[in-house]
Amino acid sequence: MTNPSPTGTDRIELLQTFVRIVEAGSLSGAATQLHTTQPTVSRRLRSLEKAFGLQLLQRTTHAMRLTADGERCFERAKDLLAHWESMQADVGGGGTDVEGVLRVVVPHAFGQDLLVQALADFLLLHPKLRVEWLLHDDRVLQDYISAGIDCAIQVGDVQALGVVAIKLAEVPRVAVAAPSLLAGLPVPETPSELSQLPWLALHTYYRDAIDLIHAATGEHQRISLRPRFSTDSLNAMRSAALRGLGVCVGSAWMLEADLAAGRLVRVAPQWQAAPLPVHLIYPYARFYPARLKRFIDAMKTAIPQVIASPPKDTTMEAVTSPEVFSATSLGLP
Repeated sequence: MTNPSPTGTDRIELLQTFVRIVEAGSLSGAATQLHTTQPTVSRRLRSLEKAFGLQLLQRTTHAMRLTADGERCFERAKDLLAHWESMQADVGGGGTDVEGVLRVVVPHAFGQDLLVQALADFLLLHPKLRVEWLLHDDRVLQDYISAGIDCAIQVGDVQALGVVAIKLAEVPRVAVAAPSLLAGLPVPETPSELSQLPWLALHTYYRDAIDLIHAATGEHQRISLRPRFSTDSLNAMRSAALRGLGVCVGSAWMLEADLAAGRLVRVAPQWQAAPLPVHLIYPYARFYPARLKRFIDAMKTAIPQVIASPPKDTTMEAVTSPEVFSATSLGLP
């Protein structure tokens, strides 16, 4: 007995698998992104090729590439799947019943805490949707498509090519230090005074120099730095600052609770670094799945609100005390 032809639903699944294989660049990569096994992905590919009566992929031990028929199928399949998902959302779900998997790249500091409640609210609204929340601080994600990424929330200037970027908010930045670093001395009021202190660097945004702007006059002053501690993690820089290792410039939303509790103090309080833009970025395409459009709409509302009024931080108790982290113990004059 011959096997029956795939049903309409089966064909959608086969096309989804084929598109994921091409975007991931391998059967194993597609299997990982689809949360299934490589044999299952291989079987679906064979079924699709049999249904079309065409070879879509040429595979060798070390490489895989689309045939001419496969290239046509890939482009048409992406459009068809986007239309299908949009129709499901508009007709079947009344705008709320979206489903599938959304893969989102988020900076560590945002993704670990600040945006989790906004994500939870979004998932409660869309119970059939699953989200892969991927923490990554690299601002130049070279290939969103091959990585299977639907979108990214990014702090700072957009450097990736071939993407749509929607600016959602700006993150104010302030200069802070632990009381133990100052060791009872007056709080520095000017950038030149700050330059005399040890510094921490967040080398994603500044390394050996930083510009500060006077809040009232708009005057710019650049401070040259020789950081004693450098990191690509905002969380790590905050921890180092709390332990009195140096002055740092960080996002106001993350430092607000520490400042209110006296664990950190504003230094040169009339000066601040230029705010960093927050973008939601995603690859350019002719059509976008409903789950991505719903997520974009939700983040347009949530991110400006949460940056303006961040949740209270109750996880970090005071770790600085004159007895433990003093200027003398750090080898400072």
